[in-house]
Amino acid sequence: MSEPVQQRSLRYGEFLGAVRVKQRRVSYKDVHEDAGRRPRARRLRLIDLHRLLTPYVSVRFFDQMRAVVPLALFLALFQIAALRADVREGELIAFGMLAVMLGLMLFMDGVKYGLMPFSENIGFNLPDRATPAVVLGFAFLLGGIATFAEPAIGALRAAGSGVDPLRAPWLHLLLTRHPDRLVLAVGIGVGLAVVVGMLRFFFNWRMKTLIIATLLPCLALTAYAGFDPKLAPIVGLAWDCGAITTGPVTVPLVLALGIGVAAAAGQEDNPLAGFGIVTLASLFPAIAVILVGIGLVGEVPDPAALPPIVGAGGTAGWWDETPFAELVAALRAIGPLILLLWLVQRVLVGEAVKQRNIIAYGVVVAVLGMAVFNLGLTVGLIPLGNQAGATVPSAFSANGGGEALYPYPVGISLTLLFAAALGYGATVAEPALNAMGVTVENLTDGAFPRKLLIQAVAAGVALGIAVGVAKIVFQWPIMPMLLAGYALALTATLWSSEEYVALAWDSAGVTTGPVTVPLVLALGLGLGQAAGAAEGFGVLAMASLGPIVSVLLVGFWIRRRAAVRAEG
Repeated sequence: MSEPVQQRSLRYGEFLGAVRVKQRRVSYKDVHEDAGRRPRARRLRLIDLHRLLTPYVSVRFFDQMRAVVPLALFLALFQIAALRADVREGELIAFGMLAVMLGLMLFMDGVKYGLMPFSENIGFNLPDRATPAVVLGFAFLLGGIATFAEPAIGALRAAGSGVDPLRAPWLHLLLTRHPDRLVLAVGIGVGLAVVVGMLRFFFNWRMKTLIIATLLPCLALTAYAGFDPKLAPIVGLAWDCGAITTGPVTVPLVLALGIGVAAAAGQEDNPLAGFGIVTLASLFPAIAVILVGIGLVGEVPDPAALPPIVGAGGTAGWWDETPFAELVAALRAIGPLILLLWLVQRVLVGEAVKQRNIIAYGVVVAVLGMAVFNLGLTVGLIPLGNQAGATVPSAFSANGGGEALYPYPVGISLTLLFAAALGYGATVAEPALNAMGVTVENLTDGAFPRKLLIQAVAAGVALGIAVGVAKIVFQWPIMPMLLAGYALALTATLWSSEEYVALAWDSAGVTTGPVTVPLVLALGLGLGQAAGAAEGFGVLAMASLGPIVSVLLVGFWIRRRAAVRAEG
């Protein structure tokens, strides 16, 4: 949850105010030295800029370092020490990691100052100045367009190379020939999820009822696709897309709108009003992608009969070359979202844009940050994940005619332990989860401590990623795993209280950040190729399922402990 606009503006104003105060003091001195001369403006020295910017930048950059560096070091050290393989192109990967951290720092700062003021103001004012139909229409557009601005959505476009076109032809077709159709389906799914989340506030629907009503059709479609050999490989991708959508753009913007609608609907006193929308944004994209897969199978009876994909052709312009391509892609992703927020602010809310300089700064920094992040993703994060995934099978199987590094049981155990440790470490380092833990601890008056929530979610993610890796190594079908896991989650949901249901299901979305998603996705695809699997999707899906079950079980334990204390 973002801090109020006034506090953010004051904090940024302190940064700019330091410069203005210094200039005013210089001018006052010059005027008294020579009243007849026009005061001279003194330029800031490099040391002055260093003193002003270093405290401002270092804290934000350190936040990204905590999320990126431990994961990268863990992957590299595991590859070197346990798998006895060197990290190829280490200098380029190191540069990519630096670009990821710098890009995320700029992007998050840009979202805070360039996008959040719009969303917060619209969220609190639009319900009072527009009809419910207009609010729902804006909610749909916001959810859909925000999806295109998610940093991790670019990882989907690079996923086609990790799919065997002979064993999963329709999945390969969707990722290589129709990636825009896939991203559009995800955006529509998120938009519909936000609309249903708004309707929940209007009609005071219980979150438990809404989850059940959404999950059952989703599981039914999963079962239908899982029993069809053509559609079965698409199931893992569909559920992975739900994890990709809940990132640093969609979640805060949608929550800001949801809080405003909840206040307009008379639920401003409900401290858990903001929970629940993230859950729906994870389920609806899975439904949308499966439906797109069903339509694609009906449209293309035999992908093998299609002509081969020809190169781009034509003459490439300067905008097709990195880093210009990343900058253009960032403008295409963020531009429509900014335009939508500006139009709603001016036309529907009827207010002029305030603090234009700060908002302009935020927009420019957000675009620049996404471009730098995507560049780091391409040259650093994804190659590191692919290398680790491709090297892991050497622990338990013979590659290239050589011998396995370890006996089969030891190698398999080491692989699953590596996957669990990766999931646990990535979750503990996630800043959004720590912020969520503080909120939950305050809302429950300490009954659900922050550290307990973090450990519960991290344990669930660790187990989920280990199961997802086992799915790829042993080439298990993901459909039975999803049905069994969500049946357990559904049973626990029916026996849990409303607040723990919303918390548990939303915790699944918080754990999948812009660093974890592409890294785990690349790891799964690389592992799938090395292990001879048709595709490497499903790890993110299981990583999202694990914390739902673990948090609900911890909720049972907390309620049981409270009941025992009350009886004693």
